[in-house]
Amino acid sequence: MTPTIAPRVRTLVLLLLAAAGLLLAGAGPVSAHAALTGSDPQQGAVVEQAPDRISLTFSEEVALSDDSVRVLAPDGERVDTGKPASASGTTYAVGLAGDLADGTYTVSYQVVSADSHPVAGAFTFSVGAPSATSVSVSGETAGGGAVGVLYGLGRYLSYAGFVVMVGGGAFVLACWQRGSGVRAVQRLVVSGWVTLTAATLALLLMRGSYTGSGKVGDIVDLELLGDVLQTKTGAALVSRLLLLAAAALFIAVLFGAYDKREDQEKRDLTFGLAIGGTVVATGLAASWAMSEHASTGLQPGIAMPVDVVHLLAAAAWLGGLTALLVALYRSPETPVDGTAVRRFSALAFGSVIALVLTGVYQSWRQLGSWSAFTETRYGQLLLVKLGLVALLVGVAWISRRWTARLAETVSAEAAPRKEKAAVKAAAAGADPQRAAQLARQRAAMDTARQKRLRDADPNRFGLRRSVLAEAGIALVLLAVTTALTSTEPGRTEQDAARATAASSSAADASGALTLDMAFDTGGADGKGVVRIELDPARVGANEMHVYATRPNGRAFDVPEVKVAFTLASQDIGPLPVVPDHITTGHWSASGVQLPMAGDWKIAVTVRTSDIDQTTVSKNAQIG
Repeated sequence: MTPTIAPRVRTLVLLLLAAAGLLLAGAGPVSAHAALTGSDPQQGAVVEQAPDRISLTFSEEVALSDDSVRVLAPDGERVDTGKPASASGTTYAVGLAGDLADGTYTVSYQVVSADSHPVAGAFTFSVGAPSATSVSVSGETAGGGAVGVLYGLGRYLSYAGFVVMVGGGAFVLACWQRGSGVRAVQRLVVSGWVTLTAATLALLLMRGSYTGSGKVGDIVDLELLGDVLQTKTGAALVSRLLLLAAAALFIAVLFGAYDKREDQEKRDLTFGLAIGGTVVATGLAASWAMSEHASTGLQPGIAMPVDVVHLLAAAAWLGGLTALLVALYRSPETPVDGTAVRRFSALAFGSVIALVLTGVYQSWRQLGSWSAFTETRYGQLLLVKLGLVALLVGVAWISRRWTARLAETVSAEAAPRKEKAAVKAAAAGADPQRAAQLARQRAAMDTARQKRLRDADPNRFGLRRSVLAEAGIALVLLAVTTALTSTEPGRTEQDAARATAASSSAADASGALTLDMAFDTGGADGKGVVRIELDPARVGANEMHVYATRPNGRAFDVPEVKVAFTLASQDIGPLPVVPDHITTGHWSASGVQLPMAGDWKIAVTVRTSDIDQTTVSKNAQIG
């Protein structure tokens, strides 16, 4: 009896496919890289006089549209005027109409972070006294709804298409050159190209709606498409489409002229195709690196090349695995041999090493602390990914055992081919039509017999099962990876949480105010935390102490520290203060005059060398 796929293996693959679907369908709105760390007026604040503008401070630079910030009166009418614009650094402001009535106002914002993901939220402040409002601040999300689901699916399909196309082509060139003439392998690689091209076009069309209104009808809005083309993400998607045109030429040569060459000519052409294919694949991988997490945050100049290597290694491993699976199941006339499997095993091993090395760097860069593994969604997803990779490596080790045994059966399969060739030669002298008919019958019988022999081979059957299990795990691994690219890195999530907590610090029992602000001047010794203590944090004279510490908590003596106070709602400031150096990591100033109560912006400039300097700021209610 011809063996079939073991029920347990089939069940495993179905469960993994279901898990991949749940990961994509249940991903929810995007949690992006940027976070709101302060505002003026502050969230929940009650101000005596109506401000003339609203300012929002984010953890990184963001992109704005004409409708990114809306301010709504208690009755729901908009009271913002003009377009939102950058005020300074990562602070953005929008003007307000004059003579605002007393009551509670709602500030709603939707921007795009530097790593291409939309950020949305809302908060309230009150003029005079709080009041009832018809505006709801719940449900302010970005990247959600039907468009969000479709966009997430498009991202998954684009990664899958890239992996299949690049990995399948690498498998043929590096491991199994005879596979260039196998129709099933050709269809696999071409389907990867079609999937990536279609997904990229869909993402380009959906991008405007995804980062804006979220309406399905806006997908075909050509004005929005024009705006998208002016953004970093739009440029990356267009670059990807241009590179896919070059990839189409590569595929045509690989499965056309290359397959028809003799062995010597094929060896000469292999080198040129390998160089060209590597250049195109690297460019395609760079289209992700230049527009997502790697392009912003710490060390982008290092992170982007590392991200390119990570994507290429994943494609070589997972895409090659898919091509091997197709060759094992869908290539009866040209069976994959043990040599090809051993070559792929070596390629996969090198890819895993590259994935481990680049993954360690990416994990450090995106997490920054061990606690982020369990305290942030990014860290939790990364733990799931690490578990899947470990499982995949374990199954791959089983596949390597079957590979070692498969080589012994390959030589036994060569004899029927020689015998078949001899029969063809003997039949050539007979009636041509009869000979052709007999040849077709014998070919069909031989193909069926060889398929039965291969299916009955326990070594090949075992390899097929283990590779099928690997492919099923790889589907879920790809879904988790897609979710990771849409999730706020653990490092920035924790930094934003600390910044938000610091900006909302209130006076303690004695009336003192304490603010902690992390800084990074970019130099070799430029990271630390600066603490501002203001006592009694009221109108009039105040005592101020400034402390600078390294990330490990030790005192940090920097060459210069300056402080400035600004009350934007009243056009007061900046009021500069240069504290006196007291001791290592400690500066002090007395008689710091604050003339009016309100939501003050406290900016601290830290200089760690002659050329390395940065300014960090937080908002705090004083008075």
